[in-house]
Amino acid sequence: MSAQVRGADAARRDDNRLVVVLAFGGIVVSLSQTLVIPLLALLPSILNTSAVNASWVVTITLLAGAVAGPVMGRLGDLYPKKYVLIGCTAVMVLGSVLCALSGSLWAMLIGRALQGVGIGVIPIGIAAMREILPPARLGPAIALMSSSLGVGGALGLPAAAALAQYGSWQWMFWGSAIMGLGIMLLMAVRLKTLPAAKPDGTLDLIGALGLGVGLVALLLAVSKGADWGWASPLTLGLFLLAAVAFPVWGLWVLRHRSPIVDLRVAARRPVLMTNIASVTVGMGLYAQLLILPQILQLPIATGHGLGQSMVAMGLWSAPAGLAMMAVSPISGRLINNRGPKTTLILGALVISAGYFAGLFLMGSTWGVMTTGIVISAGVGLAYGAMPALIMASVPRTEMGSANSVNTLMRSIGTTTSAAVLGVILTQMSTDFEGLFVPSELGLRTGLVFGGAMALLAAAVAAAIPPPWASDDA
Repeated sequence: MSAQVRGADAARRDDNRLVVVLAFGGIVVSLSQTLVIPLLALLPSILNTSAVNASWVVTITLLAGAVAGPVMGRLGDLYPKKYVLIGCTAVMVLGSVLCALSGSLWAMLIGRALQGVGIGVIPIGIAAMREILPPARLGPAIALMSSSLGVGGALGLPAAAALAQYGSWQWMFWGSAIMGLGIMLLMAVRLKTLPAAKPDGTLDLIGALGLGVGLVALLLAVSKGADWGWASPLTLGLFLLAAVAFPVWGLWVLRHRSPIVDLRVAARRPVLMTNIASVTVGMGLYAQLLILPQILQLPIATGHGLGQSMVAMGLWSAPAGLAMMAVSPISGRLINNRGPKTTLILGALVISAGYFAGLFLMGSTWGVMTTGIVISAGVGLAYGAMPALIMASVPRTEMGSANSVNTLMRSIGTTTSAAVLGVILTQMSTDFEGLFVPSELGLRTGLVFGGAMALLAAAVAAAIPPPWASDDA
C-alpha cells in the first residue's frame, strides 16, 4: 500500500472520529434538555413548590437555549470552535451537577438554565464540520449531527422514565454530567484547533442583550400565554415588549461593525426562506412529541388511550429517535446527489405522510410507534438539509452565528406549536372520572395540525431560491 493511500485512509479515520465525537456531543446535550419530562409530576414534591412553579424547570431551559444559542454561535465565529464547543459542554456539565445537588426550586432553575446553554454544541459542531471535512463527507456528517437532537431526546425519555420510576432522580443529572465530561475529553483530544473564522470581530454585548430581551419576551408570552390568559396584562405586555425590542435591536445591529447576528446575511432570500421553513418544520415536529405520548398513556377506559406506563411509553417512543439517526446517511446522500432543497421538501412530505397515517394507526401501540418512526424519519431528512442550505448561502465568517439562528428558528416553531396545540387540546377535552383529558377529536385535530404544518414547510422549501454566497462575501 502506497504512502498516499495510507495517508488517505488515516485522514478518513480521523474524519470519522471527528464526526462521532461531535454527534455524540449533540446527543448528550440534547438528552440533557429532555431529562426532566418524566419528572414533571414529581417535581412539586421534590422541590417543595407548586406545579405551576415546577413547570418553569422546563421553560427556563428553552429560554436559556434560545438566548445563548446566537451568542455561542457568534463566539464560534470569533474564536476557535474547539474551545467554544468545550466551553459549551462545560456549562452543561456544571448545570447538571447543580441540578443533581439541588433541593430547592431556585437551584434547579439555575442548573436547568446552564444545561440549556449546552444546546449551542449542535450548531457550532455543524459549523466546525464545514471547516474541517471535505465536501464529499459534509452532507452525511451534517445530517448525523442534526439528527442527534432527536436521538438524545428519544434515548433520554425511556432512561429518565425508568430512573424516575425505579431509581433516584439525581442519577439522571449525574449521568448527564459524567457523559459531558467524557465528551469534553474527547473534544480536547480529537478536534483540530483551527484559526477563528472572524478573528477581527468583537462580541456585541448590547446586541446580545437586546436580542435576549426580545426573545425572552416573545417566548415567555407564547409559552405561558395559555396559563396566564392570552388577554392578560402580563401576556400582552410581553408581546408589546417584544414588538418594541426587536426593531430597536435590528437598528442597532445594522449599524454595528461586528453584529451578534448579521441581518443583511439573514435577509438573503435563501437564508430567510430556509429559516421560515425551519419554523414550520419545528411546528410540525412538536405535535408528535405532545400527542403520541398522550395516546400511549391515556387510560384504555377513555376509549382512545392505550393505557401504557411511563416507562413503556418511553420504550414505544424510542424507535422514533433511532429512526432519525438511521436516515441520516440517506439524508446525506440525497443532499450530495439531489441537493439540500430537494431533501428538505422530501423530508417535510414524509413528516406530513406520517401524521395523516397516524389518523388511522392511533388505535394500537404498534401503530403509534410506526407513526412516530415515519414522522421522525422525515424530521431526520429535513434537519440534515436545513444546515446544508444555510452553509451554502452564508460566508464562512458567519457559519456559527447563522447555524445558531437556524436552530433558534426551530425552537420558535416548537414553542409556537406547543401553544397552539395546548389551546386545541384544552378546548377539545373531555371529563374522565373528574379529570379533563384530551378527547379523541382533539388528538386527531392535533395530528392534522402537525401534517398541515409539514405541508406548509414543503411549500416554503419549494420557494427557496438557489444559494449564493462565497467565503469572502
